[in-house]
Amino acid sequence: MGFINVYTGNGKGKTTAAFGLAIRALMSGKKVYIGQFVKDMAYNETKIADDYENLTIEQLGKGCFIDREPTSKDKESAKDALEHCYKLYKNNAYDLIILDELCIAIYFNLFSTQEVVDYFYKDKYNAEIVITGRYCPEELIEKADLVTEMKEIKHYFSQGVNSRNGFDR
Repeated sequence: MGFINVYTGNGKGKTTAAFGLAIRALMSGKKVYIGQFVKDMAYNETKIADDYENLTIEQLGKGCFIDREPTSKDKESAKDALEHCYKLYKNNAYDLIILDELCIAIYFNLFSTQEVVDYFYKDKYNAEIVITGRYCPEELIEKADLVTEMKEIKHYFSQGVNSRNGFDR
């Protein structure tokens, strides 16, 4: 039986930690799925899928919501993606399932915390689940088996340094 892990907080490194766990799982012969909610752009980390037969990465998002409100199409797409990930979990299709930026999808009301609980917390299947993103709802934290909070102490972004190729994206 797998565990549910949450990587949350306002610090850098949630997706990076999840990808690190993915590499560890791949190196031990496990099959890994990474579904990136909200994100619709292939960041550098997604290139790793070209090198590993047992790794699937899907961009499940329809774009960033920093400068716009989510549309009904965004919400419909996110709910479809959540259901897709649940089916992979229920069917034991993967050993590790990473739901990257799932907490952000909840924060922007693309689907509810209750929907996530109903899909991933009620019945335990074999896959290990990793949920990432800022603003993780307390209910998911309470029900998780492992929770890590990334806390920002200092970040070069506040000094005007933008996202750096190979280190931040």
